[in-house]
Order: sequence, then structure tokens, then C-alpha cells
Amino acid sequence: MADKRDLYETLGVNKSASKDEIKSAYRKLAKKYHPDNHETGDADKFKEVQEAYDILYDDQKRSAYDQFGFAAFEQGAGQPGSNPFEGGFGFGGEDVNLGDIFSQFFGGGRRQSRANTGPRRGNDAIIRIKVDFMDTILGRDIEIPLTIDETCKACNGTGARTASDIKSCPQCNGMGYVRTQRRSLFGMVEQQEACPRCNGQGKIILNNCPSCGGKGYNRVKKNIKVHIIAGINNGQQIRVQGMGERGANGGPNGDLFVEVNVKPHQYFKRDGNDIHLNVPIDFVDAILGTSVDVPTVYGEATLNIPAGTQPGQIFRMRGQGVKDLRSGRPGDQYVHLDIKMPTSLNREQKELLTKYRDGQKKDDSLLAKFKKMFKK
Repeated sequence: MADKRDLYETLGVNKSASKDEIKSAYRKLAKKYHPDNHETGDADKFKEVQEAYDILYDDQKRSAYDQFGFAAFEQGAGQPGSNPFEGGFGFGGEDVNLGDIFSQFFGGGRRQSRANTGPRRGNDAIIRIKVDFMDTILGRDIEIPLTIDETCKACNGTGARTASDIKSCPQCNGMGYVRTQRRSLFGMVEQQEACPRCNGQGKIILNNCPSCGGKGYNRVKKNIKVHIIAGINNGQQIRVQGMGERGANGGPNGDLFVEVNVKPHQYFKRDGNDIHLNVPIDFVDAILGTSVDVPTVYGEATLNIPAGTQPGQIFRMRGQGVKDLRSGRPGDQYVHLDIKMPTSLNREQKELLTKYRDGQKKDDSLLAKFKKMFKK
């Protein structure tokens, strides 16, 4: 997907565009590039525009795209919006007839003469999982148990035993709807409603599929593999194609969005792409200086502590943080030193420290310098 244009650029909107602005931009470009437009029609551009709209108008997909770019849609087979001419066009759940749109702009166009009885894609779904802290740092494949509605393989979602068992509904003549008339203050009003015999399907099944009982799908349990992307943060989502809610009339399932809830680590704390860690050291090492091997999310690394290090001092270890999802550049690790003071000393230690204290001039002591500030 590296050669794809930025989706916002495709629609000509900025990244803060509202859903109304995205819809408006899509309608204009769909009119311009639709293959039925003999002046400016362009099937390839129309497909790009449809794909951009499908992702940016959907809040979950837009959030995933803003965080991961096109990498958010690489899980599983196929590409998002690979067939924009299948399953209709949506405006936030609205079924839109492009023939009606074109009749507004070109004074003609094709009117929908049948109910939408063809295959329709299912809705997207979301689940939340808890993931270990280190798995989000280093990345890992995990398996998730899932129960989904899967298109019946015996009948390919038709619900019929054989193709000959599918007949056009005699009540609506395969239209999927019937027209009724009623009298009102304004005269006779004609209404269109779903056919009660076929429930708007436009067809009836003579003999049900024995595998699915005529439903067109089977409830199955399976383990799906999900790749935890290295660097993913708490609350971010991973898209798994085709594992959402079932489609209609043999249409494909929607997508599944897996939201990651990260378990806290006992010692490491994450802040963006940086890692923070409290490290205890002996007060003598802080005074004299030393080198210590410090834990990082990638293993141990050496940290040089200079002589005279003070309590609470923070050291930065470059490149020891979390790798950025987009650029791959790692953040840093910040080491907060916790200088430990001894609670008991032997006689020799006491003598050495007493000798050090007595060797200082009284005017050079920290207390003496502190008290001088009040005399200014």
C-alpha cells in the first residue's frame, strides 16, 4: 500500500474535516468521476474516492488510519474497499441510490427499480483484549477465541438446497417490495413497503439447505490470529478483515476491530514512546561515580553515573524507548535514580564518615550555607 495517496488528499479535505465535509467532498467527486459521466468519468479515480470515503466516514476505520496509516488494513486477506461497486454506497448507514444523485446533476440517470436484494456487507464489530506490556513493545502474534456467523459453504449463503430451489417471489415478482395506496387529505397516496411474503428478499426458498437450515450461515467457533504491532499503545485498535457481523444475502462479513488494553508493568512506565524506570543505587556510588547495567525493554544496557550524582537526578538513555508505529524510530528511556542511604553502619564506617565530616570547615557545611541565605 506504499504507493497509495493520502486519503484526505484524495477527497481534498484536511485531517480535521467533519463527517459532513467528508460526505460533501465525496458526493462532488463521485459525480465527477463516476463511469456514467461521459465528460469526466474515470473508474480508477472513482474507486480511489470510494475507498477514501469508506474509511474516513467510519469513525473506527478513520481512527485506525490516523494512527497507523494503511498498515491498519494489512491484517488478513484483501484490501479495504477493493470492490466499491459491490454492496451499494453508504453515507453513515444510509443507502444511497447513485441514479438519484445523477438525476439531480445530469437530469437523468438510472432509477432503482428493485429492492436491494443482492449481497450486502455486514457491520463492523469491536472487541477489547488485555495484552501484556512487553508484547506491545516488542510485538507478538496472539490467538483470540471467537464465535462468528460464517457464510454456509454448502449453499454459499443462499439458504437453498440447490439453485433450482430459489424462485422469484410471486407476490412481488422478485422486486422485494409491494406498492399500496391509501386515501389522505391530499388524495391517493402510494406507498412502497417490503413484501410481506419474502420479507423484502424478492425470492422464496422451496427447500432449505440442510447444512444451515435455510439461514445462509452457520455459527462457528474459531481461534483467529492477531498480530500485536510493536509499539501499539493502550486504546489503539487492530483491524481483522471479515471477522465482524455477518452480511446479508450471502454478502461478506464486516471487519473486526480489536482494541488493545495494555496491562501495566511492575517497573517500566510508558509515556508516549518514552520509557521511565526508577533505579536504586548506593549512596557511595552516587558520591564516587560508577557504571551500572540497567534493565531496558530490550535487555540490559550500561549507564555511566558520574561522581557527585544527586538524589532524584534523571539520566536519558537514547534509543531505549518504544519504536514509533509510523517512523520506526525508538524513543528514549529515562532513568530516575533512587539513592539509598544506609540505615545501619559498622564501627569502621562510622569512623570514616565522622572523619570526613570533621574535616570540613563549619562555614562550608550545607547547613551553614543554607542559614546564610536568611541573613541577606
